[in-house]
Amino acid sequence: MTQVTSTHVTSTLPIVEPPMRKLSSGLTGLLVLSTFLVALPGTAAAAVWQPKPAPLTTPWTGQVSPTNALPEYPRPQLVRSDWLNLNGVWEFAGAPNLSSPPFGRTLAEGVLVPYPIESALSGIKRHEDHMFYRRTFTTPAGWNGRRVKLNFGAVTWETRVWVNGVNVGTHTGGFDAFSFDITPALRTGANEVIVGVRSTVDGSQYPIGKQRRDPSGIFYTAASGIWQTVWLEPVAANHITRLDTTPDVPAGVLDLVVQGTAGQPVRAEVLSGGQVVGTASGTVGAHLRVPVPNARLWSPDDPFLYDLRVTLGSDVVTGYFGMRSLGKAVVGGVMRPLLNGKFVFQLGTLDQGYWPDGIYTAPTDAALRFDLERQKALGFNMVRKHIKVEPARWFYHADRLGLMVWQDMPSLDAVDDVPNGRAHFESELRRIVDQLRGITSIVQWVPFNEGWGEYDAGRIVDLVRSIDNTRLINHNSGSNCCVSDPDPGNGDVIDDHAYQMSSATRLPDANRVAVLGEFGGLGRRVVGHEWQPGAGFAYGELFPDEASLTGRYVEITKEVGRFVHTRGLSASVYTEPYDVENEVNGFYTYDRQVLKMSEARVRDVNRRVLALANGTEVGRGEVISLRVTTPGYTDRHLRHRDGLARTDVISDDTGRLDATFWARPGLSDAACLSFESRNFPGRFLRHSASRVRSDANDGSAAFAGDATFCARAGAGGTVLESRNLPGQFIRHYQEGVYLARSGGTNPWDSATSFAADTTWAAVVPLWRSGADLPLDQARSFRVTTAGFTDRYLRHQDGLARTDVVNAGSSALLKGDATFVVRRGLAEPSCYSFESRNYPGQYLRHAAFRVRLGASDGSDLFRRDATFCAQPGAGGVRLASVNELGASVRHYAEEVWVAVNGGAHAYDNPTSYDADVSWAVIAPWAP
Repeated sequence: MTQVTSTHVTSTLPIVEPPMRKLSSGLTGLLVLSTFLVALPGTAAAAVWQPKPAPLTTPWTGQVSPTNALPEYPRPQLVRSDWLNLNGVWEFAGAPNLSSPPFGRTLAEGVLVPYPIESALSGIKRHEDHMFYRRTFTTPAGWNGRRVKLNFGAVTWETRVWVNGVNVGTHTGGFDAFSFDITPALRTGANEVIVGVRSTVDGSQYPIGKQRRDPSGIFYTAASGIWQTVWLEPVAANHITRLDTTPDVPAGVLDLVVQGTAGQPVRAEVLSGGQVVGTASGTVGAHLRVPVPNARLWSPDDPFLYDLRVTLGSDVVTGYFGMRSLGKAVVGGVMRPLLNGKFVFQLGTLDQGYWPDGIYTAPTDAALRFDLERQKALGFNMVRKHIKVEPARWFYHADRLGLMVWQDMPSLDAVDDVPNGRAHFESELRRIVDQLRGITSIVQWVPFNEGWGEYDAGRIVDLVRSIDNTRLINHNSGSNCCVSDPDPGNGDVIDDHAYQMSSATRLPDANRVAVLGEFGGLGRRVVGHEWQPGAGFAYGELFPDEASLTGRYVEITKEVGRFVHTRGLSASVYTEPYDVENEVNGFYTYDRQVLKMSEARVRDVNRRVLALANGTEVGRGEVISLRVTTPGYTDRHLRHRDGLARTDVISDDTGRLDATFWARPGLSDAACLSFESRNFPGRFLRHSASRVRSDANDGSAAFAGDATFCARAGAGGTVLESRNLPGQFIRHYQEGVYLARSGGTNPWDSATSFAADTTWAAVVPLWRSGADLPLDQARSFRVTTAGFTDRYLRHQDGLARTDVVNAGSSALLKGDATFVVRRGLAEPSCYSFESRNYPGQYLRHAAFRVRLGASDGSDLFRRDATFCAQPGAGGVRLASVNELGASVRHYAEEVWVAVNGGAHAYDNPTSYDADVSWAVIAPWAP
């Protein structure tokens, strides 16, 4: 790999090389950095940097030094060969204001740029409202005759810059890059640069995201001052300032707008594998249509990137882009987001971008890359960048790894407006969208979160759309939450936050997709890896170990998978990839040292969700129903009636039972599926003479072949291909269900609507109980655990427990151990249990304990008192409707709703299967 170095080398330290893609001319997609000044020349040599102790250190903390503070080229989409990195030790001092720049004066402290001053790596580790940075530099002789720009990746919040005592510019905004032409202020030899920064943080004056001067809870340490790379570069008088790339996949071109010196001619070249594949010429500001023939499309599965080279006179810059299309459309009867014309479920994390050593700034580029690599390894295909904007290299890594990105706008810190607060918000919003519009991986803009600082949401959606109409706009993630304003209805997304998945997400509508913008928040403290030992919290109870935490993640993520087709869910965002300060709900600890869950189990359930979404899985091992996806018929389900399969609008218990099937391993191929009738065990859907029907398994190989179907990706659901007649699929046709071949000789083989008619949505079953109980009859429930089979479920003093009951027991005890089975208060295909001797009182759970209570009419009570009967180990398991994965269990004589391997003592996995199984017997008190 060719190394291209800066023209200004000031030491013999080794050059650190970032990942690069080589271009045909010998240039590289990302050019290698210059080496660093070990000590600052001139007056700045007095500055001494000493890192402060951090509560936690990452694997990269010790790699940071004045000679290698983020040495990588910082702007991968607009690369020039000559540059000089100014990261390193600067002089530093706090100040009462910015009115008296310290020209020619040595400042007492040394700060390591570009780490924010509150960070341990900065060497300051405190907040200042006002501050000055100072250093000197010498421009290389080879830059003579060109303009020199001083570039900042990001500074919080107001920045004033002086070079040799001349004010060269002012900027406001904490998250966008900016530059000053400092050529008129330069002189031969050493040049003094002073950067003054105002960062008052609180008060709603400008966007700050989750920064706070007094951090606590879900708000974190501020990140003031310079927090991204500072560098110099020489440019021609006529030069390029930005490349706006928009792939046009249907047309097979890259739509390129070159920003720069007005009226100048430009030439653009697209390269693949070092070879030029397309060229176009035009002028600055015009739309260049650069051909990209036979484009290889970017996706999470194949994140292919093209190289780009643009020439304006003597100014030559390189960059990159991916060819992909975005949009939304009705797929399988549901409004869905599209990637390259197809629905791809967006499975993501809430990535907040905080570090215990660098706060807002990753200690090294390898650390920045690590977070994204690990999320991809865990099976995610999307990242929600939460109310922060990362450096350009973070987006490059997301582009290269194939992670779709939702980009939040950093929020104001309060709902109430202050003078200029909204103006600052909108100004920075415009600049951020403009700056990031060429990022391939960004698929959605999110202006607001949970109503924080929200105002004029409908107008803000229109504002964002006026800047970039190629991506979906989520007007307010968590618009069901907190201090959110009324929904303006003009965005593209309905976004709910539901942390423990205890309530359903809203459905999509005719114009908007539905997403779960935040869920999870499952916590676990790890001793030795805590920001403040003992202070860690999560969005719910803390879990004691890897197994219990992973088990809960698996359970709630399975529910996400069920929502994909049942409720039209198109995306989910888990909170979060790593702990942040005292928020201990990450997959990783805050220091990135410990993975707190089982990687294999997390990856497996994530892949299951993606498979359910694309139709290659349908919920194996569970009861499911199959819904029609053809537009105009999506209220119909596949059911059996009189032995034949058909589709009907289901309205009664018989229909719901007929339309519910167990998804079993395929009778002739376990990698495929067979569908066993819920209400006629031993009968399976099979094909015979092209008709799909329900028949009893006769054990023959022929039946097994006829009753086995393989799940394939469909148009918004699953296609079920016959195992023994490949190329033929289960299709509904005029209410009947057939095995059909597109374009065949039968009427049901008609090619019209074939793809939609053969696509089925696997949904939560219309009949949710997998086992039957006798409605409106009294029953008692006996323990099945060996050694305790003389004990029965009963209530005493309002609490459920188990006790020995026999013929000689008192009438009161027998009555306490008898319940009338009722239709579920919250779900008619499940059950509620009314006390035999206290009519109107039901078994319900509260704080996990099962108890007796009278209905207060609330939805919560109804759900707490409803249980779905499922086959158990020697009996019936009573699964809670609203506590995912929990079933009624006896434990030390008490009765709880318990999760196998959960966070509590009563979740102990020892004898769990037996303890949650109850024998349903004749009532002790008829």
